[in-house]
Amino acid sequence: MNNKDIWIEEKLEIENGRALKIKITKSLEKVKSKFQEIEVVESQSFGKILLIDEVIMFTEADEFCYHEMIAHVPLCVHSKAQKVLVIGGGDGGTVREILKHDNVKEVDVCEIDEKVIEISKRHFPYLANSLDDPRVKIYCKDGNKFIKDHKNEYDLIIVDSSDPIGPAEVLFRKEFYEAMSQSLKNNGIVVTQAESFFYHQKIIKSLFSFIKDIYPISEYYYTLVPTYPSGMIGFTFCSKKYYPINDFNETEALKLTDLKYYNKDIHRAAFNLPTFVQEYKQ
Repeated sequence: MNNKDIWIEEKLEIENGRALKIKITKSLEKVKSKFQEIEVVESQSFGKILLIDEVIMFTEADEFCYHEMIAHVPLCVHSKAQKVLVIGGGDGGTVREILKHDNVKEVDVCEIDEKVIEISKRHFPYLANSLDDPRVKIYCKDGNKFIKDHKNEYDLIIVDSSDPIGPAEVLFRKEFYEAMSQSLKNNGIVVTQAESFFYHQKIIKSLFSFIKDIYPISEYYYTLVPTYPSGMIGFTFCSKKYYPINDFNETEALKLTDLKYYNKDIHRAAFNLPTFVQEYKQ
């Protein structure tokens, strides 16, 4: 087939009867790790794209919408956080944003698949170079097992995971959220990737059916990402002490530079949910 005729369609959404088609100019690399298939392609409209098991992880054109929001929202609430754990995040985008906060002294990255890190460093250095920062330690381990060995240690845990299939499936279970709570200090925050409120209502309802019993404060917020299913993706905000709006440190947000999406007004707006979504948290 002529390269001009190659399009990708996200596998999971095709199975659900819906798809976003993106025109591809060439495939740059495809490998099969012991966990999953990883591919990097060049697209006509969104630059390079990282796919895992035929599912879009991010594109060069809109990765900042996701990475800025998963990192800066919690770090502008818990503005004194010093030790952060990222579960997943082997591309380095979330770490890049975390390191923009001067108060952060240590970042542990627990990425189960070292091939994700290797490929990201090769094709997305503007993201993955953050993993070489001296404040960062990388552990190629199962995140679910890793946190059980780190009690009362982290100010913030960010779960930068793929969809709840394959190695990421366990990251959406009650037991995992309980283990994360035990890994947090007494004023810690957990933020996790939590799917689209348009397409994944069952997943969101399932998460909040047990999150609210584990964390005193639990909220859902979202960001807009054109190449993600339905054009948006949400996050859980699970906290032992700090509230996402009442404890928002605007001064910390205003100190940040080199941002394309996140700002003080977006922070507040992201927690204002459509009426039909509010019931998902009940």
